[in-house]
Amino acid sequence: MLAQILDGKLVSASVLGRVKEGVQALKAKTGVTPTLGVVLVGDFAPSKIYVRNKKASADLVGIATRDFLYPDGLPEPELLKRLGELNEDRSIHGVLLQLPLPPGLSEGRAIEAIAPEKDVDGLTATNLGHLLAGEPRVTPCTPAGVMEILDHYGIDLKSAEAVVVGRSRLVGKPLGHLLLARHATVTFCHTRTRDLASHTRRADLLAVAAGRARVITGDMVKEGAVVIDVGMNRLDTGKLVGDVEFESVSRRARAITPVPGGVGPMTVAMLMQNTLLAAKSQLGV
Repeated sequence: MLAQILDGKLVSASVLGRVKEGVQALKAKTGVTPTLGVVLVGDFAPSKIYVRNKKASADLVGIATRDFLYPDGLPEPELLKRLGELNEDRSIHGVLLQLPLPPGLSEGRAIEAIAPEKDVDGLTATNLGHLLAGEPRVTPCTPAGVMEILDHYGIDLKSAEAVVVGRSRLVGKPLGHLLLARHATVTFCHTRTRDLASHTRRADLLAVAAGRARVITGDMVKEGAVVIDVGMNRLDTGKLVGDVEFESVSRRARAITPVPGGVGPMTVAMLMQNTLLAAKSQLGV
């Protein structure tokens, strides 16, 4: 029996529908259109694709975007200055700094240059600190999207054994704390964990954000587990695959997110939701 497919396209469409209604209501009440400032440094092809997809979703829900594109690169002092200017610009409600940055630029310093109230990716130390304290203000988009999928499909997390493979500030760490807040028992692992399979086989919920193609195989998954594949890797053949070997794992799991079409669409949808929430907060609505 194959696993149930947790359809991120379906769930993201529902989220985007709610956001569109919220944008219309905000415009009717204040006359203001939520606006997202998009900063892209370098000419990295996948980043350009991600930005294009985000702009398409913004157009769909009525969020305005303003582009700050630097295909030839940008010295770090100038990048930090630009981010500071966007912080001061009251017509911009959210700042999206597309990652990864080109070599030579500090992602940490750049992220911290974004005002927490405009940090729609939820990655500043201030916003991650609120999440750690159990009082999230802006939830990172990909972990928020994972939780939205789990809620949509009615997956109960209370007392579940959850294993998160990955420890980035972008996904692994915040996702683990969101699961913990739902009363799951959480184990953090990563690609250097000794005997990784001994941990993953215990998981009722296995979330994988390791950044390595097909690092989790069917023999590493508990029968009947729910598997969330956050990975997105392009093989030499051009095929897009996750961090989970879908074919073997789907024969053991009871539910699984596909790649593509699983967590990816949710990340974009939650970015739109965060932008709307940032605009409402700044406008006092």
